[in-house]
Amino acid sequence: MAETRPAARVICLDGDGRVLLLRWHDHVSDEVFWEPPGGGIDPGESALAAARRELTEETGLPGDAVEDVWVQVERDFHWLGVHYMKTEPFFLARFPGTPKVGSVEFTAEETGTYRGHAWHTPDSLDTLPERVEPPNLRDVIERLV
Repeated sequence: MAETRPAARVICLDGDGRVLLLRWHDHVSDEVFWEPPGGGIDPGESALAAARRELTEETGLPGDAVEDVWVQVERDFHWLGVHYMKTEPFFLARFPGTPKVGSVEFTAEETGTYRGHAWHTPDSLDTLPERVEPPNLRDVIERLV
């Protein structure tokens, strides 16, 4: 049975059009992958509020940079032994230049699985040596901008 916990993600674009991805290590599957910042929507919280909160917690970037512009993205992935199948809103945030990124409030799970971050050009996503989540991230970016 697949888990459907609601979540929201943020596509962060810097002044050069690069996208911010966080690098994670799933110690159950021993897989490393890249993914935009984001996470679970708390009960009573809107998807936009969750996206803004998660962006600040995971990157230290200001949550108010997240615009009320989003697309729905079908997700099907495994994380720490759990299978997730769901639809998530992916929001847009734009930044002038390239802002400094640093976690403010990682959970214990995140601290144990986080492996860094990087700004990537959309064209480079297909050539990264590790998987990118979601696999159609380039299309998601194109739909948002």
